[in-house]
Amino acid sequence: MTKLWSRSLTFSLVLYSFASAPLFAQAPAGPLPNDPAATASNSQAGIILGTVTDINDSPVPGATVSLRGSDPGDVRSVTTNEGGFFEIRDVEPGRPYEVSINAAGFAQWDSPAVTLEPGQSKILDVSKLRIEEVETSVKVTPESSDEIAIEQVKAAEKQRVFGIIPGFYAVYDPNPAPLNLKLRMSLALKLSRDPFTLAGVAVLAGVGQATNHPAYVQGLKGYGERFAANYANSVSAFMFDGVIIPSILHQDPRYFYKGTGSTKSRVLHALGSLLIAKGDNGRWQPNYSSVGGDLAAAGISNLYYPKSSRGIGLVLQGFAINSAIHVGVRLMDEFFFRPSGASQTVNH
Repeated sequence: MTKLWSRSLTFSLVLYSFASAPLFAQAPAGPLPNDPAATASNSQAGIILGTVTDINDSPVPGATVSLRGSDPGDVRSVTTNEGGFFEIRDVEPGRPYEVSINAAGFAQWDSPAVTLEPGQSKILDVSKLRIEEVETSVKVTPESSDEIAIEQVKAAEKQRVFGIIPGFYAVYDPNPAPLNLKLRMSLALKLSRDPFTLAGVAVLAGVGQATNHPAYVQGLKGYGERFAANYANSVSAFMFDGVIIPSILHQDPRYFYKGTGSTKSRVLHALGSLLIAKGDNGRWQPNYSSVGGDLAAAGISNLYYPKSSRGIGLVLQGFAINSAIHVGVRLMDEFFFRPSGASQTVNH
């Protein structure tokens, strides 16, 4: 019995060996754990590493670092850590690779071709990552002519020759925006209330008191009447020269600075401004506003002078005084005041 069982076991083992032989023949032979060939292959691979920083030398975390080989599918990516550091291992030596880095808010960084030697560790210099240039389109809506004129008048109302004499009507821009009725009135009223205007009227009243012309009574009452008459004459001139007639004829009552040329040419320019004005259309034309305004103001002032002093002579005298004041102020605007950065131009 024992002998029979032993023969059966031997026969089974033989059958099992024949059945298993094809399976063993088909199974690939893997490297052993300490296979020298496998160790040598791993030691040949290279490493690409580096630290990504911005223009302030601060690390850029979360940036995507992509390694691209010559084959379209040969792409690997890693992400920088909190310190901006990245490391790509097992890079095949002898093959060209390109490294690109993308981070939110920064322009893409691309390396030149990188080819590693066997076992080489290559450190990439990825400093000064540039901020991404964002192309934007801005639609600028031009200001209206009135808005531009308002800003120009605000600046003009601060102009003073020697810091005292108003230069509100001097223009240092060769092509200013035309004035509307409201702005003309604003300039005239501001000049009428200006302390320098009141002081000038007081001086003229004193001269009239000393010369007894016009023939008001002497004393405080006469001085007050002369002051009122001279002030009414000045305000009338401001209104007719700067508001009423220019608005009707569409002329600009302001003085246009010349700034270039000889002294003589600039003096002639200031004198000629009494006869030549710029229209609201930008063209030069006869200055009906200044001539007509000064005549109208002198004619109206003649009505409230004493009867003994009325007449055409006083009207012409008032016209001459108004015109002389205009010339004097414009000469000072031309030669003694010029805002910083004002354009120089020859007006005519």
